[in-house]
Amino acid sequence: MALYTIADLHLSAGVQKPMDIFGGKWQGYMEKIQKNWRAVIQPEDTVVIGGDISWGINLQQSLPDFRILSDLPGKKIIGKGNHDLWWCTVKKMKRFFEENQIKNIDFLFNNCFIYDNIGICGTRGWFYEEDFKESHDEKIFRRELLRLEHSFQAAQAQGAEEIYCFLHYPPIFTSFRCGEIIDLMHRYQVEQCIYGHLHSDSLRYAVTGIHEGINFRLVSGDYIDFMPVLLKK
Repeated sequence: MALYTIADLHLSAGVQKPMDIFGGKWQGYMEKIQKNWRAVIQPEDTVVIGGDISWGINLQQSLPDFRILSDLPGKKIIGKGNHDLWWCTVKKMKRFFEENQIKNIDFLFNNCFIYDNIGICGTRGWFYEEDFKESHDEKIFRRELLRLEHSFQAAQAQGAEEIYCFLHYPPIFTSFRCGEIIDLMHRYQVEQCIYGHLHSDSLRYAVTGIHEGINFRLVSGDYIDFMPVLLKK
């Protein structure tokens, strides 16, 4: 039994929006994802996927991608990314999965999962590219903070001894620091923050390793060449 993670799969089995056009590590990426996954993930393992999972714009369009994930070994816990337009209410998503016999995928949203003594927590987060030009933007950001705190509180309530925070957006960048999110992680003594979203040229600005007492890890698909990253065995 082991805990793994990966983000930014950008699956496109149901729509015509493949990532192969970006070349490099994206060439044949969907086959690579499945091959690498099967090489390391066992049926008893858990994999946390940090958003940007499918290019489908609704659940039905994304169903072929969900079937790909469901057919891969292990339990999957998925979070929301900025391109996951299919994401709706958890109730609707769970009902859709039940109707389509998808039984090994669950949602990280206002909640927490326990793996061994680790609290698996997280939310989408907020990125430096998006400012507060309109009050609506700040409302979304405040909502993300509340979701993250609810997740941390759920971990504490379930007796987690460690907390891993899974975000889609990076909370820290070479020229950006989301103080509210980092302060919240400090308050709940988060040990690791795992994030995605960054690709191509933006990868050089990523912050990884221990900063401010937190171990930051970037796991976007092309950064790790689509090989799931082991967090705990």
